[in-house]
Amino acid sequence: MLSTRRIALSLKPPTTSTTLYICNRCVSHQTLRDRPIPPPTPFVPNTETFLKLIGRGLLSHASKIPSWDSLFTMTSVQLREAGIEPARTRRYLLWWRERFRQGSYGIGGDLTEVQDGVGEIRVFEVPVPKEWAQASTNMATASRTPGMRKVALNVRVGEDMPPVALEEAIPVAHVKIRGAKTMAGPSIEYVKGTNGLVARIAVKEGLWEEKRGKKVDGGERRKAEVRAKRRAQERKANSA
Repeated sequence: MLSTRRIALSLKPPTTSTTLYICNRCVSHQTLRDRPIPPPTPFVPNTETFLKLIGRGLLSHASKIPSWDSLFTMTSVQLREAGIEPARTRRYLLWWRERFRQGSYGIGGDLTEVQDGVGEIRVFEVPVPKEWAQASTNMATASRTPGMRKVALNVRVGEDMPPVALEEAIPVAHVKIRGAKTMAGPSIEYVKGTNGLVARIAVKEGLWEEKRGKKVDGGERRKAEVRAKRRAQERKANSA
C-alpha cells in the first residue's frame, strides 16, 4: 500500500529587510576654488587666447567666461548654464584646463619671450647635460660638436642670443632638430633669409586643437550593424 505524505510549504515573508540607499555625488565649488589657479603665461596671457589655441570653436564662448580665475573655477554645471554646449565641448574644455593647470602645454606654451603673440626660436649648440654624458655623445659627427647637442631656444624677436646663458636655457618643447640645422615642429614658420636657423611660433586658431575622430560606418557602436546591412544589400543585389 502506498502511503502519501503531505509536505506543508511555509510561505512566510522574508525576515531580512532591504534598505534603499540613495547616494548623491556633488561637486564642491569650494574644492574647485581651493585648487591652484595657474598664472597666465607670455604665450597665453588671457582667456581669449587660451580658447583660441585649443580650437573647436570655443573662442565663440569667450564672453561666457568672465575672467581667468573663472576659467579655472567654473564647474561643468556652471559652464552648461552659461550656454557652452554640447557636453563634449565642455568635456574638451575641462580636459585642456586640467592639462594647463598641470603645466602640460601645446607648442609655444613654454615660451618666455613673446611679442604680440609671436615667439621666435633659433638653433643653438649647448653642452650635453652631465647625466646624459655617454660615449656616443662625446663623438663628433658631421652636424654636431663632441660633447654638444643642438636645440631650439627662445629668443627675443630680432635678437641673436637668448636672455640667459646657453647652459641655463631650456629647450623649446615640441621642437626637434633634424640634421644640421632644420627645426621641425607643428605649425612653426621659418623666417626668410635665415636658412632655417630662425623660426617663429604664433598664436592662431586651433594651434593646440586635438582633432576629433571621424566615425566610420556609424562608429564603434553601430559599425557591425551597418556593415551587416550593407552585406545583405550586396547579396540581394548580386542574386537579382
